[in-house]
Amino acid sequence: MHKHVEWDDPGADSVEKYFADKPDEYPTAHIGSIIAGRYHGYSVRVRVEARVEDVSIGNVVALISVRTGERTKNTGELGIGDTVRLPDNLRALAPHVAGK
Repeated sequence: MHKHVEWDDPGADSVEKYFADKPDEYPTAHIGSIIAGRYHGYSVRVRVEARVEDVSIGNVVALISVRTGERTKNTGELGIGDTVRLPDNLRALAPHVAGK
């Protein structure tokens, strides 16, 4: 059973938007991929275990603060090891943290 997550809009860091003008380079998620979404100020890394249409299903493997780059084991509601569904349109690029 997966945990329901209301993903943040990735905004300028959207994977879809970044690759909109270069569709031949778009990195389609596949089993074993590590992808990311945004949740409450964290970059949530997910290891893909299954794909259903345009949604990846997998386990959370990292929670990284977008602001500081610090890692944590949970955000209070979401933690390492939780199974989640991450739609392709909410995938986000890894954030660039100054000084990291």
